[in-house]
Amino acid sequence: MPTEVDDAPGTVPAEKLMAATISRDAGFLLAKLHAAGSVLNNRALAGFGLKERSYSVLALATSELEPTQREMAEFLSLDPSQIVALIDELEKRGLVIRAPGKQDRRAKIVSATVEGAAVFRQAEAAAREAESAALAGLSDTEIAALKGLLRKALWGPAA
Repeated sequence: MPTEVDDAPGTVPAEKLMAATISRDAGFLLAKLHAAGSVLNNRALAGFGLKERSYSVLALATSELEPTQREMAEFLSLDPSQIVALIDELEKRGLVIRAPGKQDRRAKIVSATVEGAAVFRQAEAAAREAESAALAGLSDTEIAALKGLLRKALWGPAA
């Protein structure tokens, strides 16, 4: 069983494989960009004891939009049990708190603590650097256009 890649010296498999039709598939390209960005994000966030998902929860909790656990789960496309586990972790660290909802006391609003907001501000700077590294091949105008198109694809023209 071979343990090495069988390419000839000096060839770059990724460049060769870019000729495959899958390299023009939006789902594949989004997944590949996400995978590469996740590696960079998780590396950048590790110093704060965060990963992409816990960072995303902390970002929403810091937003002052008073998201509920259910809203977070829906927005982040996560199972409610995953959100509960992420919030539990952040709550143990003193970064977020849960409070009864104003309209529905059964709903739990998640808010950042003062410490959580401070950690988020520092982590956000590291995440922006990781994003810049992931999108280094694009100009600022192209990055803005890409983000606009992704928001439009996800949430429609009003996004």
